[in-house]
Amino acid sequence: QVQLVESGGGLVQPGGSLRLSCTASGSIFGIYVMGWYRQAPGKQRELVARITSGGITNYADSVKGRFTISRDNAKNTVYLQMNSLKPEDTAVFYCRADLGSRVYWGQGTQVTVSS
Repeated sequence: QVQLVESGGGLVQPGGSLRLSCTASGSIFGIYVMGWYRQAPGKQRELVARITSGGITNYADSVKGRFTISRDNAKNTVYLQMNSLKPEDTAVFYCRADLGSRVYWGQGTQVTVSS
């Protein structure tokens, strides 16, 4: 069992930045594919960014050039640096860990972009 704990959400003005963190329990963090997803009110949960154990990344088109995913395996932590935030980025952001057929989710952290 893996437990994921997110932090770093909050209220930010348009054009601002936030960094989300997700720390995982367990000693095999390095082999998980880690991802950030988000769900806005009335919408389906969608992939924002993911990073493999080898550091290969991919992003949703809507965040390319603005968001950066990274990981620190020594700290069992994955990050999402979000720059140039827009009101349409407002959502609950969830961390996800994948290992084969096993999938684990964090509890989510709210990000609100508003003036």
